[in-house]
Amino acid sequence: MKRTVADLEKLLGKANCQISGDVERSFSRVKPIQDASSSALAFCTKEGEEELQLIKETKAGVVLCTSSPKLRELMLVSKTLVAVENPRLCFIRAINAFFPGTKACGIHPTAIIGKRCKIGKNVYIGPYVTICDGVRIGSGTRIYAGVHICSSARIGKNVALKSGCVIGGDGFGYERTEKGVFVKFPHLAGVVIEDDVEIGANTCIDRGTLSDTVIGRGTKIDNLVHVAHNVKIGKHCAIIALAMVGGGAQIGDGAWVAPTACLRNGIVIGKQALVGMGAVVTKNVECGETVIGVPAKPIEPKKGE
Repeated sequence: MKRTVADLEKLLGKANCQISGDVERSFSRVKPIQDASSSALAFCTKEGEEELQLIKETKAGVVLCTSSPKLRELMLVSKTLVAVENPRLCFIRAINAFFPGTKACGIHPTAIIGKRCKIGKNVYIGPYVTICDGVRIGSGTRIYAGVHICSSARIGKNVALKSGCVIGGDGFGYERTEKGVFVKFPHLAGVVIEDDVEIGANTCIDRGTLSDTVIGRGTKIDNLVHVAHNVKIGKHCAIIALAMVGGGAQIGDGAWVAPTACLRNGIVIGKQALVGMGAVVTKNVECGETVIGVPAKPIEPKKGE
């Protein structure tokens, strides 16, 4: 389906766009700026000379870009520039509005669903999924191939569970006897995954021991992440690939945990904090603080700041 720059302006809001070129120019697909054709919408987040060069060279008919004054000086006959505050975000909104993909729905015949499960409307359950007894799943949730959900789980609306993840398995909790033999700590609680959460492929979310493990609304967890028992993750957090969150840790709303970071059990990560790539966090992190290194330490402000 063809759309025009005028349609894009209406979607994003006239006050949020500065248009250079033909508002009736049409586009029928989305492409990367380097590979786009005249019928494509693309976006550019580069700045300065790199941005200018990319926009001059691209064949895209419509480009979402920054509001650089230099761009407004370009006289481009073959393309229309739409300057916005965040080109990438606006590009995502355009895809969702104009080119939504088809979504599978229903339950694959190879899926195994236990007793007393409650499954909402428009849920997709893919091949070889296993859902144990008593699990609750909210409307619009998508569960991809090979996911295993234990009986301890409650899953909200519009959640995405990618292939191979395990939700609600027992955590690693033991005590030694007087003779040094391990005794397993009972895992009697569950996992609560709130609405709009996404959990990546082969990620494990352990159930709680005496209190639930909780993943807050809108949080995004990448592939190959381990979240241990009793962890509490707030709303709209990002936990990136290969991160390890130790048992009982708490992560505040809006926090960002970078790839391969390791969070010691029981620590608290404040709201809007950032844990750097590969950091080993052994102490609490304050709200809004950025920590890096092994062991992780706050970034010192530059002189004069």
